[in-house]
Amino acid sequence: MAHKLEVKDFKSSVETKEGPKEILKGVNLEASSDEIHVLMGPNGSGKSTLAYSLMAHPDYATSGSVRLDGTELELLTPDERAKEGLFLGMQYPVEVPGVPLANFLRTSLKALKGEAPSIRNWPGILKGYMERLKMDPQFAFRNVNEGFSGGEKKRAEILQLEVLKPKFAILDEIDSGLDVDALRIVSEGICRSHEEGCGIILITHYARILKYVPPDFVHLFYKGKIALSGGKDLADRIEEEGYDKLIGSLA
Repeated sequence: MAHKLEVKDFKSSVETKEGPKEILKGVNLEASSDEIHVLMGPNGSGKSTLAYSLMAHPDYATSGSVRLDGTELELLTPDERAKEGLFLGMQYPVEVPGVPLANFLRTSLKALKGEAPSIRNWPGILKGYMERLKMDPQFAFRNVNEGFSGGEKKRAEILQLEVLKPKFAILDEIDSGLDVDALRIVSEGICRSHEEGCGIILITHYARILKYVPPDFVHLFYKGKIALSGGKDLADRIEEEGYDKLIGSLA
């Protein structure tokens, strides 16, 4: 059974020295977990704000409705939203000093699912996930993202995605800073998660990742809302024409 994410008239603002600044200006989006949605748009259009606001980042004040399988998420905290099945893959993954990656993932599993693999079985299970992403098994014993390269951090984000198995994953520029080989490996991880029933909302600047992660829907994000929607052909137009020309044609 497919899961459903419904975002209606979703607005978000951030506090500045001059007062609240509205960034999202009424986003409407419906997605099913058997679909891949791609958000593309120029810098400053609000794509990352949408990702963090959907996960209830405390820097943003929001209004509107966010429903996952009919459950209203608007008043839920980030951890409560994660328990409902929402996942955020960050553009700039943070370091967590003093917490080994293996411990972090097993603790997260227990918090989300109510149980975790036995300590005896966990190393072998985790090693299997890491091998699929071509990660050195020794990274399991290193603190989360501490001393990781940019590409290693992105693989660690996809490792979390594959282990935790959310209903929906919001991936904020997961392809930024990746070389060709890492892009393919990360993309394969995204596709595996999707095949296992995870809905994907992929935020990106470039169409290159869509070679490996074929979208069902592409949305052009501009000035805090979705300005245009289409299929893979819309991503091709963005790549060929650029944002300025395409947005200008909408005026």
